[in-house]
Amino acid sequence: MSSHVFKVSRQGLRARQAETLTKLLAAGEEELRLVGHEAVTVRTVAARAGVSPATAYTYLASKNHLFAELFLGYLQAHEIDIPDADAVTRVRAVTRHMATLLADSPALAAAATPALLSTDPDVDRLRVRIGAELITSFQRALGDDATDDLLETLILAYSGALLQAGMGLFTYTEMGERLDAVVAVIMKGH
Repeated sequence: MSSHVFKVSRQGLRARQAETLTKLLAAGEEELRLVGHEAVTVRTVAARAGVSPATAYTYLASKNHLFAELFLGYLQAHEIDIPDADAVTRVRAVTRHMATLLADSPALAAAATPALLSTDPDVDRLRVRIGAELITSFQRALGDDATDDLLETLILAYSGALLQAGMGLFTYTEMGERLDAVVAVIMKGH
């Protein structure tokens, strides 16, 4: 992960609130890196950030909320470079980029998978925003070839691969490699 994680929009927050949230996210990132996602708690993040647990819970409802915030920020901080190539190559660039991001940040990848599957209402809101980031990336890659059915198929394939990698069935690097063949089949059928 990197400090770019904290470029997440802080709309609606006053300067001091945005600063507190940024401190909490930075502390959460550090705590995640040092102790792993299972040992992280909002209280330990609050202590690392130098704020009270009550303050931390004002901004982060749960550790799943924290991990979803970190994951969204990470995605937003790493824009995908879409090559000037055929549609299959452009879509593969998206899936490879996403797989590489996850492989480069194993602690966040391990935390994000169960967090995004949680029923936390604050995660629900972020899950929609994360989905929108993915859809936008695929739309950019597809250009004029983008249809609702094709986008939905790509998102379902990607999210299924993400879940399988999160379950440890293959690495995130292998996920990118496997998605190359999946993308070719999907695009051929389009």
